[in-house]
Parts: sequence; structure tokens; C-alpha cells
Amino acid sequence: MKKIFTFCFLSATIIAAVAQSSAAQDDPGSYMNSITNAQMDMNKTYMAYISASAHSSRKRKIEKLREQTVDNIVIAQNNINNLSPYKGDNSLRQSSVGYVQLCYKIFNDDYAHIVNMEDIAERSYDEMQAYLLLQQATNDTLEMAISRMKKAEQTFAAKYNVTLVDEKTELGDKMEQADRMGKYRDKVYLLFYKCNWEDGQMIEAQNQKNVTKVEQDRNALDKYAIEGLAVLDTMKSFDNDGSLVNACRQALTFYKTEAETQVPGLTDFFLKEENFNKLKAAMDAKSDSQRTQQDVDSYNKAVTDLNNGVNTFNQINNDLNNGRNNANQTWEATEKNFMDIHTPYYK
Repeated sequence: MKKIFTFCFLSATIIAAVAQSSAAQDDPGSYMNSITNAQMDMNKTYMAYISASAHSSRKRKIEKLREQTVDNIVIAQNNINNLSPYKGDNSLRQSSVGYVQLCYKIFNDDYAHIVNMEDIAERSYDEMQAYLLLQQATNDTLEMAISRMKKAEQTFAAKYNVTLVDEKTELGDKMEQADRMGKYRDKVYLLFYKCNWEDGQMIEAQNQKNVTKVEQDRNALDKYAIEGLAVLDTMKSFDNDGSLVNACRQALTFYKTEAETQVPGLTDFFLKEENFNKLKAAMDAKSDSQRTQQDVDSYNKAVTDLNNGVNTFNQINNDLNNGRNNANQTWEATEKNFMDIHTPYYK
């Protein structure tokens, strides 16, 4: 199951003031820096949480870092609340407070809902897609809030003759890298998951010997695999790393081959077994005197077909299990390695 990543970005703008007064209330640049610094402290613990989520398997450590992120959001909110409006102008302060309150809602209140969705997501492709879309919607909400915040900064700076300088920071670069990686990974993951889930449905139908359901799932699996492979053909590597796409392609190629060439052999056996059971029931219902030569010949042929089909069925089933395990294990190992490599380390 995928790990939860809800990316939050704060403005990386460095603020240079025209006035050089040391008092924040007298210097609009210092006033803006007070707000930026409060937000930056919040961001640092958040990036540490993202890093631990990708690189550590210690759930208690990860949860502790999330709680620290929530605590730092509260601290940032308090620090900004303690600022007075700049010369009676509360626009920038209020925009920042609104943004930080949104961060608190997401990381404290909405987090539980996202975790619950994670458990539900494995039930179907649609629910998994809804789970990822929920995360994306959260990101979109944050990005809109950031846009409003930046607009408030620009308006405030223009009003008080403050020069805004966009400058790259290590923290900003790492958060941007983590966001790019997460979006890329989710796009590939959905292609894999759609086929993987459909394959599971087909296996369940096979266990029930439901030939009609097997055929429905087989056709759907073939369709999803073909569509997924077409999408993968259009995807570029991520920072010159094509491992995730290649692992997904390997899995989808297996699913396509499974659906098109191997599963029909299994359904053929189920049909032979069904035919044998019908003939056997009919034979058992008749006395020896009632059985015709045609009955006997049909029954014996069904026995031969069934016996011959057993070895073929077992071989196909064994090949599928080996191929499925190999494809899934390769995907899981590659995905873990991909996230480990491309999620920046931050403490």
C-alpha cells in the first residue's frame, strides 16, 4: 500500500526592505520577514516528516514527526497572531493566519480522514483513484491558498515600497523535488494498481470456477494493460531514472500476456471439468441397462479430456503464479528504491 504524502508548500520568497529600521513595526520588510520566518519554521519540520515517511519504516517516528509538524503549525499561528497589523493594515497578517489555519486543518483534522481512505482504497481501483484524488485536491487547496498569500505579499510590498526577491533555498528545492516525485509516482502507480486489482478479481473468479466472471475480468485486464502500456510509452524518465516506468511496464506486459494467452487455457479446463461433471451426473442417474454406447463413449472422452487438461492447467497455473510474483516483487522493490532515491533527506 502506498504511503501518504500530502505536500504543503510555503513561499520561498526572501524579502528585502527599502527602509532599514530595526523595529518590525517601522520597517515593512522586517514585518514581512517575521511572517515568512514563522512559516519557514513550520516548513522545516514538515519536510523532516516527508523525509522520514519515505526513508524510514518506523511508524512511531513518522507519527511523532507529524505531531511535531502540527505543533509547529500552532507555534507559527501564534507568532503571526501576536503581530499587530502594520500601521493599521491587517491584510498581510490575516492572509498568513488564514493560510496557517488551513495547514493545521489539513495536518490535524483531515489527516484522519485520509488515513481512513487509505484502508478503503484497496477495495477497488475507483476507491484507490478517489484516495489519490483526495490527496491531489488537498494539494490544490493549498496551492490556491499559497497563490492568495503571494498576492497579498505582492500587494503589501507594492503599497509600502518593499522589494521582493525570489531566491532559491535548499528547503524549497527539497520540497519541490518531493512534490514532483510524488505526482510522478502516483501516475505510474495507478496504472499498475488498476491491472493488479483486476488480476486479483480474476483470481477470485477462478477460485470460484465462475467462467463467465473470469472472462469478464480477463477482457478488462487485457484492456487496462494495453491502455497502461500506451501511457507508459509516452512517459519520460524521472530525472534520468526510468526504473519505475520499466517495472510497471514489466508488470503490465505480464498481465497482458496472462489475459491474452494463458487464462484461456484455464477457462478451457473449467469448461471441460463442467462438461465432465454433467456427463458423470447423467451417467450416475442411469442404470447399466439404460446407458447407451454413445453415453459411454461421451463419458470416456470427457474423462480423457479432463485428465489431459489437468497437467496443462497445473503448468499454466504454476507459470502464472511465478510470473505474477516476479512482476509484483519487482514493482514493490523498484517503487521502494525509487522513493528512497528521489525523496530528499532532511532532518
